[in-house]
Amino acid sequence: MTMTSLHKPSMLNLVLSLSVALLLGACASPAVDQARQLGKQGQHEAALTTLRHALTESPNDRRLQLAYATLQEEAVNELVPKASVARSAGKLDEVRAVLSRLDSIAPQHPRTASIRQDLERIKRLERLLDDARQAFSERAYERAEAALRSLLAEDAGNRRARDLLDNIEALRAQQTRQQSTLSLAASQQPVTLEFREAPLKNVFEALSRAANINFVFDKDVRGESKVTLFLRNTSVEEAMRVIFSTQQLGSKLLNDNTVLVFPGTQQKQRELLDTVTRSFYLTNADTKQAQTLIRTVAKTRDIYADERLNMLVVRDTPEVMRLIERLIQSLDLPDPEVMLELEVMEVSTKTLDQVGINWPEAVNYGVPGSTAPIALSSPLPDSLRYYVPNPLAIVNLKSTRGATNLLANPKIRARNREKAKVLLGEKLPIFTTTSTANVGVSASVTYLDVGLKLEVEPQILLDNDVAIKVALEVSSITDKVLGPQGSIAYQVGTRQASTTLRLRDGETQILAGLINDNESRSSAGIPGLHNMPIAGRLFGSTTDSKEKTEVILLVTPHIVRNLVQPASAVSLMPSGTEAQPGAASLLLRKGVTARSGAQGTAASLPSAAAGRGAGVTGSTAAAPAVNLSGPEEVLPGASFQVSVRNPTNQPFSAVLLIDSGVLEMDMPGGGQGSSTSISVPPNGIQTVTMRVKPGLRSAETMVTLDGGAEPLRLRVRDPSSPDGAPSQENPDADEPASDLNR
Repeated sequence: MTMTSLHKPSMLNLVLSLSVALLLGACASPAVDQARQLGKQGQHEAALTTLRHALTESPNDRRLQLAYATLQEEAVNELVPKASVARSAGKLDEVRAVLSRLDSIAPQHPRTASIRQDLERIKRLERLLDDARQAFSERAYERAEAALRSLLAEDAGNRRARDLLDNIEALRAQQTRQQSTLSLAASQQPVTLEFREAPLKNVFEALSRAANINFVFDKDVRGESKVTLFLRNTSVEEAMRVIFSTQQLGSKLLNDNTVLVFPGTQQKQRELLDTVTRSFYLTNADTKQAQTLIRTVAKTRDIYADERLNMLVVRDTPEVMRLIERLIQSLDLPDPEVMLELEVMEVSTKTLDQVGINWPEAVNYGVPGSTAPIALSSPLPDSLRYYVPNPLAIVNLKSTRGATNLLANPKIRARNREKAKVLLGEKLPIFTTTSTANVGVSASVTYLDVGLKLEVEPQILLDNDVAIKVALEVSSITDKVLGPQGSIAYQVGTRQASTTLRLRDGETQILAGLINDNESRSSAGIPGLHNMPIAGRLFGSTTDSKEKTEVILLVTPHIVRNLVQPASAVSLMPSGTEAQPGAASLLLRKGVTARSGAQGTAASLPSAAAGRGAGVTGSTAAAPAVNLSGPEEVLPGASFQVSVRNPTNQPFSAVLLIDSGVLEMDMPGGGQGSSTSISVPPNGIQTVTMRVKPGLRSAETMVTLDGGAEPLRLRVRDPSSPDGAPSQENPDADEPASDLNR
């Protein structure tokens, strides 16, 4: 009764509330319906204005308040995605228009505030980008870089900022290359020098007058040291390298016609030679290995390795830095990968034949079904009978044939020289108990892998062959062995095979012959009778069983990515001397003469009694020669670059000629076939990319200019040859590497 009395007033209140709500809804329905119609047409501002007017007249109307909040949320949900789409498309005017509508609809909504903050952030980033562009135009690269890095810290995907930062990095790299490749304007001018026991200062004075070069001497340079020198038709650059090396001097170019000369000691080099610092972000190589390589080959001491960023920071001279760049280029290569298709089959056949009659093995005499003892001293009971187990005989006529084919077909992608494992089977628990004095007995569990275990370790070779180390093991439980204190051990049968294969890409190799063959025959029956040749089947039963299993493994490698050798791997990499890594080579070019043909005549030497003499000749009016440079040796299918250097003060135009049967030209905007037109600015370099046609063997070819420069001789090395020698002797094999390799 109490529950009924409480229930009735609550039901009455609910009915009254619903009635009031319906009456209020009927009163407010015209404004709500009108607002909903306007909202469906996309006129959210008008819809909310209509509801606001209605709320002004009825501020406590719950139906109007709920409708206003609902339409406001629907308008925000419809407009915000439009702002996101416009933001992604970079249409900021549309975003501002949507924000203006949201400010009139829901100015305090969190999503409106988020769009407002995003627009303010975009404006701030645009100002940073404008400041960076202005600083870039004013060549204030450090200020531009600081603004761009602040911008990218907030918007890492800003393509315009990223492109401008890449331009700054490219300009910085170009400036570094220009500083590191600064050369004398008269470096290729031919000169003839003949001195015997002449003071060093006289040699530099004569060279300064002949080649119009300014020399600045350090205070520790001994100008009275004697020099004996005989050089004919040698360029100024090579003559200076010979003098500096033989007199233990160092040099530093101050501009294109001024050289600073100082003693070639390590202390002076550290004090006077400029150094550059560069950060190398390694993609594939390990920082420790790269650090060891640089310290071993380039003899660089100022090197820092950051394993977290996989980065190296190196500080050294520009010449050594060029050597380090090529070393990093040859080391930081992606590891080769191979996809191994493995197919493992275990084929088994089983045969079982049972033929004969199973007779009882014992005949009993006693009371059937009783186990009570019988006293032999008393008369035997009449219930004693002879009996045998029931049934008396069982006829066996059974034949079973079975075949099983277990297949595993995994595909494994493995890196070069890294193991890959496959386990198909189960882990069996093995319990071990340990008894310790004053402690008690403790038990532990270990697991034994039983099934198919396969380990492969591929090695991807440069000729697209794959050497694979294969280890295969197939194991199974043959019996259980009881141990002490009820523990159980397993008797495991296993078959193992391990080998090393060398397969071509896509070649399939089959490994078979792991056969397990069991055959057994058993016979049971009445002694003496079941062994009879034919009638024995009536007095016994014979069981024949055969079981044979064989494991077959198929391996097929597919190379996903092989090692792509850089250009430095197929050509010599000049690395200076042991004391000065990265220094220019002392080898002199052959036949350096003036283009005008005005070859100087050597001055006559003074008499031997004088003890010394000096002479210098050269054509200071002759223009420096345009020259070609590039690698000496290339591989079939490899790409390389040929540089045309113009050391003159006039622009140079010519046609570059190649043998189209050996080389292919790859120059944007260049000509077709075996020639292309090039234009080299004054004191500039033009680079042309070429490729050797694949499939070639040993060959020799030349790249020439129709302007008369000395041709560039190339040798195509046969990769299958043991020593890589060409088919015929190259008479210019002893020529030095090109300037780009120095």
